[in-house]
Amino acid sequence: MTGLLKKLLSCGARSFPPSDDDDDDELPECGRIRVCVGKEEEEELMMKMEVEANYLNHPLFEDLLRMSVEQYGYSYKGALRIPCETGLFLLLKEMLDTRNPSAHYMGLQDLISKYHSINNS
Repeated sequence: MTGLLKKLLSCGARSFPPSDDDDDDELPECGRIRVCVGKEEEEELMMKMEVEANYLNHPLFEDLLRMSVEQYGYSYKGALRIPCETGLFLLLKEMLDTRNPSAHYMGLQDLISKYHSINNS
């Protein structure tokens, strides 16, 4: 039973056909997820990237996921969609990548304010 479980966990996802929305047939690296970031009305400006899966547990990322559920619901094909400005998402990703301690003490509105202050200077 344990061997079957290991086999399913290691190979099972590879047996699913890729969705039409994915440009790449490759799966993300282990421990990473694909996201598509951008506002729906600016679809041509949407950016696809991979981020660490553990970022999903961060409170700021959870706020973005709630926005995603409000806009897209739970069921759609392709990468996880995040409906925010790409620059804002890249700022959050950089803060999490560099383990910036201020990311743990700010709310989403603080992050948005920081993003706008950086862009307006």
